[in-house]
Amino acid sequence: MTYTTSNPSSEQVKGFQALDVDQQLALFWFIYTEMGESITPAAPGASTASPTIAEALFEQVKERSHEEQLQLQRDLITHKNTQFARGYGAISDTTKLLFWYLLAQGMDHGTVIPVPSDYKLSDAAEALFNQIKRLEFSEQMTLFRDIVSPMGVDPNAVEHDSETGL
Repeated sequence: MTYTTSNPSSEQVKGFQALDVDQQLALFWFIYTEMGESITPAAPGASTASPTIAEALFEQVKERSHEEQLQLQRDLITHKNTQFARGYGAISDTTKLLFWYLLAQGMDHGTVIPVPSDYKLSDAAEALFNQIKRLEFSEQMTLFRDIVSPMGVDPNAVEHDSETGL
């Protein structure tokens, strides 16, 4: 699967990817809590999203322990070659957005491991968060797609991994 990064958001994408894994996950949470109301209609209602696939991936996360849930999310960001990351890597960018939206909702409802209540974003993550809040809605959605698109593992683009057997 290929992806393109739009020019207006390429600096924000690079900034996001430069954060450590847990800061990336926390920033997603802060974005959801700040902008969830505006993202809500865009993610689930997107015409190219496959809710069934996104919900099935979400259910795979939800049925695990909190530590396993966290590891699955970390594996997506670090491109660890797992069956779950391959399943994620094979879906459309809009469906990926819907999956992350469902994760945020799960965190909100307590079915997915939450960000600790006293968690603080790093200065770099906070600065990026403030930049994202100033973007137009369409630019935010493009940025979010550009961020989630390369996560996971494209099953058609990786060589055999002797560690995982995949």
